[in-house]
Amino acid sequence: MNFPLYIAKRYLFSKSKNNAINIITGIASVGIIVGTMALFVVLSVFSGLRDFSLSFSNDFDPDLKVNPVSGKWFYVSANQENEIKKIDGVVSYSKVIEERVLFYFDGKEQVTYLKGVDENFTKTNLVADNLFNGQWLLKDTYQVVVGYGISEKLSLGLFDFNNPFEVYVPKKGKGVIESEAEAFNKSALIPVGIYDISDDLNNKYVFCDLSLTQELLEYKPNQVSGIEIKTKPDGNESKIIEQINTIFEGKTEVRNRAQQNATLYKMLNTENIAVYLIFTLVIIIALFNLIGALIMMILDKKSNLKTLFNLGSEIQDLKKIFLLQGTLLSVFGGIFGLVLGIIIVLIQQKFQLIMITQTLPYPVVFGFKNVVIVFLTIVILGFLASLIASSRVSKKLLD
Repeated sequence: MNFPLYIAKRYLFSKSKNNAINIITGIASVGIIVGTMALFVVLSVFSGLRDFSLSFSNDFDPDLKVNPVSGKWFYVSANQENEIKKIDGVVSYSKVIEERVLFYFDGKEQVTYLKGVDENFTKTNLVADNLFNGQWLLKDTYQVVVGYGISEKLSLGLFDFNNPFEVYVPKKGKGVIESEAEAFNKSALIPVGIYDISDDLNNKYVFCDLSLTQELLEYKPNQVSGIEIKTKPDGNESKIIEQINTIFEGKTEVRNRAQQNATLYKMLNTENIAVYLIFTLVIIIALFNLIGALIMMILDKKSNLKTLFNLGSEIQDLKKIFLLQGTLLSVFGGIFGLVLGIIIVLIQQKFQLIMITQTLPYPVVFGFKNVVIVFLTIVILGFLASLIASSRVSKKLLD
């Protein structure tokens, strides 16, 4: 057996004659266990909050979205549509048009996005599954589906034929405008549904038929502002993107969900890193107890170390004893803390003991990635703390 490891295990599992050293070592062990448990639980909570936050955008955003590289629109030919259908991994696609316009209802105005969608939209998007009231719009009609926030701001109900819900879209062209008819394309819409996803999305879109949007914007039938694509869960995303770019000859760009919500993903990742660093700092502070315990152990075992040195042991081997002792203490403490943290996370997942509201449990996600991150963090920091403490062993100390 490795000599330093054998001595380190003896020191680790045997009590010292000095009760103060036992107390400090116990405090260091508890600090490692509690710090590990807290870091894992917090990372699991933030993983849950991340998934909870992204669930709203995932219900709305497609797996992939094709946008023009420049300008607001691009042309899609029948051949290009057929090529998209043939791509392995593509489940469905939908042509869309988005434009910021003015809505008017019963003396109230709202500037927001009109989004024209085709009949395949419900196959690529889950908005229709999040209707608060009413039904999804029908093709080739003036029906629209509005967000819950928009309906509240305008006091807009469904199937209100007494007060028209109107949309105003600026006309193309130049010259002096002498009347409203010359300035805007106008149409009366029929609200048939209200969707409810999140506060931001509820105030952003009014959905209508694609052909109506093309008519209002004076677009051609094959002119769109985007194509939304649903892919298979096991589809090769990078390969699909590469094939789409080939189909459109580099005139479009394809964005996945992370790229469509780059700001949101960046914010969530930043928060996760910040929390990790804060709790890592707490663990570092707790490991000062480990350094203190090891230094006191070195001083307590000074006579034993001197004997081993006189018997031919190298100083490096004597240092390695306390390096291994501290590292082993960190490993065992990390494992025990992880077990406690995993139990807490699984209990919350199963029984939902802690609630944000009466109906919404605090979201947590158990992930092996968090297990690995926490374990490596505690072992590396424990190793560094032990390295600092073991450096006190020197020939001068033993003289």
